[in-house]
Amino acid sequence: QEAAARRDAERIEQEAKARLERQVIVDQGAAEVERKKLLELQAENAAIESTGQATAEARAKAEAAQIEGELAVNLAQQEAEAARIRQQAELEQLKALQKAELNHQQALNNLEIEKAERMAQITSTEFAQKVEAIGAETLTAMAQAGPEMQARLLQSLGLQSVLITDGKNPINLFSTAQGLINTPISGSTSQS
Repeated sequence: QEAAARRDAERIEQEAKARLERQVIVDQGAAEVERKKLLELQAENAAIESTGQATAEARAKAEAAQIEGELAVNLAQQEAEAARIRQQAELEQLKALQKAELNHQQALNNLEIEKAERMAQITSTEFAQKVEAIGAETLTAMAQAGPEMQARLLQSLGLQSVLITDGKNPINLFSTAQGLINTPISGSTSQS
């Protein structure tokens, strides 16, 4: 009985050892499966982390490029606005200069016109005074006289040529009296 009990105990012990060894093998297999899952998860996590980092870097680079692009556009717009303002200022300055030159030229022209009008008035007044001083009858007599008298008449009036008319028959002393003004006077002084 003792031997049978020992055998039973040995058998039970061996069965327990076998079960234990089987359980160890099963546990080791399960541990290997779990270790494999862990390694796969770690690899997947590393890949996700790497992808996330690459995505974050790519996003950061894209945002930096977008900011640089916006800055470049903003700078170009500001430079264009500055150029427009400069050109506008130059245009306004040129307009002001041209307006000042135009006003100056108009003032000069007005002075010339005023001078010409005054000179014409003076000449007209002077001529009227000479005609009045000589007298209408004297002028009529001289107009009806010969060319020498007409030349003296022109010279006394300060004229070189004139057209005198009685309203019906004009007497053209234009150019005819020119030769008579200088020649007869010098001739008459040498004769006297």
